[in-house]
Amino acid sequence: MANRHLGRSIALQSLFEWDFRALPDKALADIESRNTAEFAPGIEESNSFVHTLTSGVLKKRKDIDKIISKAAPEWPIERISYLDRNVLRLGLYELLFSDRKEVPAKVAINEAIELAKTYGGDASGRFVNGVLGSVYRELGEPGKNEAPKRAKRAEVPYEKMLIQKLGGAVVYARDGADIYIALVHDIFGHWTLSKGKIGDTPEIANEGVETGTIREIKEELGLDIAIKEAIGFNEYIASDPEKGKIRKQVHYFLGESAFAPLKLGTSGGLDDARWFKLKDIVTLNFYQDTLPIVTKAVNILLKK
Repeated sequence: MANRHLGRSIALQSLFEWDFRALPDKALADIESRNTAEFAPGIEESNSFVHTLTSGVLKKRKDIDKIISKAAPEWPIERISYLDRNVLRLGLYELLFSDRKEVPAKVAINEAIELAKTYGGDASGRFVNGVLGSVYRELGEPGKNEAPKRAKRAEVPYEKMLIQKLGGAVVYARDGADIYIALVHDIFGHWTLSKGKIGDTPEIANEGVETGTIREIKEELGLDIAIKEAIGFNEYIASDPEKGKIRKQVHYFLGESAFAPLKLGTSGGLDDARWFKLKDIVTLNFYQDTLPIVTKAVNILLKK
């Protein structure tokens, strides 16, 4: 509806002003009322819709910002422009917390992209599309077949996509007769394996996969590990807001550590790290591509 598109524009302008001026949360309602009176006088639907959006974003902002950090780890929230990050906040609020019967997932994404193109810089639309697209895929692409597909942009051939190497590990430790595995928890509600990028800065551009994996585990969990053997390899395609589609190649290892307290690093999108006894991990929520790696590691450890 036209009134809803107008409402989203007013909500974005209000959030932008509030964020740019670093005002307290309570100031947003006054900004919203002023903008609604100026740009949508007498339109009750817009007034109600704007308030739903701005108050909803305000209430869920911490959770939404964590999700932005997970979907765009190379762009800390404070480095994203005021306009782009508030478009993302609006889009993610509608994508994650709105009634899908009223706001289908694709509508939430497309509306956010249009706002970014209208009010943002040259790359804003592409950036917002990349971030929201990543979250949409994490959600399992709800409503994918409910509407006709838009014409796609020219795709980069698989063999010409950039390749990003990552190293991860099933980290285990012994405490008496018990064997423990160290896992990290992400903001999407999954327990998963610690991993990170290999050779992603000039200083470590030539590091090997094993060396890089040891470094990443140290940075993310605070543990020194000894790699025992390679246990798996995954490749998947991810959308980077700036670089487009990338082939991410993850090498997994079995790594032994001392049974020491975990110190979760600053990796975007993670909110917990814990040791679990082998018998307890069967009840955890894993990603489907991670589960075979964990299963293989458990089988190896049970034979040791």
